[in-house]
Amino acid sequence: METAPYILNEFEAFSLETSVNEVKTFFNETTYSHFPIVKENHLIGLISETDIEGIDEDEKEIGYFQYLFNLFSTHVTTNILEIITTFASNETNIVPVIDTQKNYIGYFDLTDVLHAYNETPFLKNNGTVMVLEKEVRGFSFSEICQIIESNGGKIQGLFISEKNETTVKITVKFDSQDVNEILQSFRRYEYEIISSHEEDFYLEDLKERSKYLQKYLNI
Repeated sequence: METAPYILNEFEAFSLETSVNEVKTFFNETTYSHFPIVKENHLIGLISETDIEGIDEDEKEIGYFQYLFNLFSTHVTTNILEIITTFASNETNIVPVIDTQKNYIGYFDLTDVLHAYNETPFLKNNGTVMVLEKEVRGFSFSEICQIIESNGGKIQGLFISEKNETTVKITVKFDSQDVNEILQSFRRYEYEIISSHEEDFYLEDLKERSKYLQKYLNI
């Protein structure tokens, strides 16, 4: 999806000449964790609220404290998942946006980006969300798609939600009139179903067998 409409310029970026006091006032009046510093329209870094609060020399320009600057950004054409990754990896609620010439364009606000992500078909549309687990060496996206589609399902999206040296968990969302058949097909291909589903007749059968065995043992 296009993210350019979510680029903001509500607040002007700091310059190296901005005073520490001005920066502190800005953070006191907003909820941002960081904010960009620009020189000649080029992004040179960001200062965090935590770092600026540790400076006692309020009248000095922030250019004197460049060793405190962080540097991260995203491009106008970057996809939304990569943008969200940038937010997470930098523990921030703001990400500066630059163009191909590294000119500062504006910034993304985390709230706006998450709202945009919530509007994607993967999250917005109805469907079954299933979490699968299998050995790393034994799974493939093409196999998962083939299992769902060969049983009449339509895939809305899938991604790796967890991975270690031996196993991988995959979250998949799909539309289907026969979820149980897809569940059983995954089991035949040695996928473990991590999520719970009302349509899972296999688990219901196990429960009935367990009840029968318990009655037998109590005789």
